[in-house]
Amino acid sequence: MTPVVSLRGAGLQFGKRVLWAGLDLDINPGEFFAVLGPNGSGKTSFLKVLLGLQELHSGTVSLGGHPVERGSKRIGYIPQQKSFAPDTPLRARDLVGLGIDGHRWGMRLGAARVNRRVDELLDLVGASDYSNVPVGLLSGGEQQRLRAAQALATDPQVLLCDEPLLSLDLHHQQGVSALINRQCHERNSAVVFVTHEINPVIDYVDRVLYLAGGRFRVGTPQEVMTTDVLSELYNSHVEVIHANGRIVVVGLPDATTHFHDDAHPTAGEDF
Repeated sequence: MTPVVSLRGAGLQFGKRVLWAGLDLDINPGEFFAVLGPNGSGKTSFLKVLLGLQELHSGTVSLGGHPVERGSKRIGYIPQQKSFAPDTPLRARDLVGLGIDGHRWGMRLGAARVNRRVDELLDLVGASDYSNVPVGLLSGGEQQRLRAAQALATDPQVLLCDEPLLSLDLHHQQGVSALINRQCHERNSAVVFVTHEINPVIDYVDRVLYLAGGRFRVGTPQEVMTTDVLSELYNSHVEVIHANGRIVVVGLPDATTHFHDDAHPTAGEDF
């Protein structure tokens, strides 16, 4: 199987602070790949590298055998959930339409074709019922479904998801996660899913990249999410408990000690 994402000897640092170095990684079509780690460890920077928004300090990255470039139609991107202002002059279907021709200026050409594609995407994510509702009047979960539809507009080879479940309730977390997983398996897209909590997607994840303190580990959740592995990454004892299909990590060290970041992981956190 030809990888859709390949990194060789990849390294990224800001000043003297190394986020990771010597990363060799292949992500395959139809693989659900999670990126985990504390705040400040470089999870979002990893996505920026794949989006062509951040250059590596060392090594190479390619997408489908080609150099990464900004605005590639091979990539779909679902950002973190951020609410629209209630008076935003944009309907649900307008937001989805931007994923089809939002990069073009002037009057829309082929409006009938675009509208058909918008209707298909709205149906795909279960948003047809509120297609004409202003986005600012929709719930966070409904807005996130629209962002997913927008990201899927070009039928991407790789779907990048930056904390897409953040601030969503359990019901909407399940809905958005299932939607992303369906794209992974039915359309054979690779999914790169950045998250601080693996439990909402634990049933879908094939492999994990865990970033911490300038170190990393790649493997299945069962291989990476262990007491020994996380203790080694953090250079401090971390207890990992598996219970009822969930993973609970206890004893994460203070982020300021290792990352010089102003975010502080809690002493006990679900992953």
